[in-house]
Amino acid sequence: MSGRGASRPHILLLGGTSSIAAAYPKEVLAVLAPHADVLSPRLTAESWRDHRATLAQADYILSTWGVPCFDQEFLECASRLKGVFYAAGSVKSFATPVFYARGIVLSTAVQANAIPVAEFAVSAIILSLKGFWRHARQIHRTREWKSYPVPGAYRSSVGLLSLGAVGRLTAEKLTGYELDVLAYDPFVAPEAAAALGVRLVSLEELFAQADVVSLHPPWLPETENLVGASLLRSMKPGATLLNTARGAVIDERALCEMLRERPDLTAILDVTHPEPPPSDSPLFRLENIFLTPHIAGSVGGEVARMGQWMVEELLRQIHGEPLRYAVTEEMLEISA
Repeated sequence: MSGRGASRPHILLLGGTSSIAAAYPKEVLAVLAPHADVLSPRLTAESWRDHRATLAQADYILSTWGVPCFDQEFLECASRLKGVFYAAGSVKSFATPVFYARGIVLSTAVQANAIPVAEFAVSAIILSLKGFWRHARQIHRTREWKSYPVPGAYRSSVGLLSLGAVGRLTAEKLTGYELDVLAYDPFVAPEAAAALGVRLVSLEELFAQADVVSLHPPWLPETENLVGASLLRSMKPGATLLNTARGAVIDERALCEMLRERPDLTAILDVTHPEPPPSDSPLFRLENIFLTPHIAGSVGGEVARMGQWMVEELLRQIHGEPLRYAVTEEMLEISA
């Protein structure tokens, strides 16, 4: 601890060692110096029990991937804890009912993490409309220099399944293109969708009409295997399915069967269920599936953006200003 005064709040860094270093580099933490003291050492999910005295001093926690579950045992040690600021996305793995019962503030950088996911999605959507994936695999396999009919990125249809943080930002970024953007989200009013330049349709219409379908729903019991055989079978000739959400929202067995039957379709999967897939999974063998290892979210320097947003959020808390990214217990019912 820097020892600048007992009245200053004490901040604990908690999470995976490499993740904390990436999210909170020195230049990000430097803005805290005039306002708070950072406790030492930094703790992990494995080490916090060995440093209970340090945890007991923490007024606020800055965290990221690798945070432990905030259960009764943890919270009994963190007796002064008033807020947690999480430089990552979903908080469901650690935000327990007892945590919320204590009245502890929780903010997450899900909006910051949505930025690279939306950028990834838009890039993949435009490439898909140009037929990039099919052309690339055909040239690699046959060495034939030929083109196939493709929709192109003018007045084609793009379907967004869910208008959560990533879906909304993807819709906003697509306004720079002359596209017909459709969306399915039962929690969004038509006026709100129209403000995004999006037309709400049924789930069946989304899959039947879109040249590219981009998935952005949270993984909930209601969304597990939401994308099944009937929806996949209805997709347009040459259509592309993009998943940057969670693998479990797709019935992967049905997806593989459909892609075998219809080589005109393409699936771009940044997420799978489980992750990674088993070594004998057909996901690895089908030519019209492109896999990436969950890279759509924050990587490299993008991770520090999440940390910066959470440090700024912490400063708002310290100065009594309204928080921008607070996550209530009620919000978890319909979010990732």
